[in-house]
Amino acid sequence: MAIDRRGFLFGAPFLLAGCATARRPAPAEAALPLASAPAHAASYEAIYAALDGEPHPVPAVDLSRIDPRFLRREVAYATREEPGTIVVDVEARYAYLVREGGRALRYGVGVGREEGFNFRGAATIARKAEWPRWTPTPDMIRREPERYGKYAGGLPGGPGNPLGPRALYLYRGGRDTLYRLHGTVEPWTIGTMVSSGCIRLLNQDIIDLYRRVPAGTRAVVLASSAATG
Repeated sequence: MAIDRRGFLFGAPFLLAGCATARRPAPAEAALPLASAPAHAASYEAIYAALDGEPHPVPAVDLSRIDPRFLRREVAYATREEPGTIVVDVEARYAYLVREGGRALRYGVGVGREEGFNFRGAATIARKAEWPRWTPTPDMIRREPERYGKYAGGLPGGPGNPLGPRALYLYRGGRDTLYRLHGTVEPWTIGTMVSSGCIRLLNQDIIDLYRRVPAGTRAVVLASSAATG
């Protein structure tokens, strides 16, 4: 059973304090008026509507609580990474799925609440899971036994599970890094520093990304300027 990274948020009763920090400007990108980048609210309401056909509810996103910058869209994106690669810009709070022709699908993300919590570098999506099980790490249980000890055996996927409906597992050198890209039970945290290192997306976005990338996909998490000095 895979053990997930310390410090996923677990809904209001288990809320960990998020950090409100200064953000650098988003990369210079030209938004493309394509079907995947709706230009009006009605299109976003359709994209972020409640989803049918799932074993557990996936409610609609309350768009009034999301900064529009972090809604899914296709953008122009210059990178040396090959099409099909996932690039996470921790500082800008975006994840990109690189496409042909200098384009990418861009998703807003929530990232680690402290710089030291964030994974950096290249990894492989070696495992994918629908409605994944969540298990706190031994470090989480040791630090806060009253909060996490009762979940030492894991929590099945479903409503309230902090991983949401999908998870993409980052491996390096054939070993689980304990970092994931996953959904969230707290959509209003997208665009903030809030987790203990995992990359969280809106549930509709992680479902979209999940279906687009196979196991074996390369993922790159960019170091922030704070980390590089």
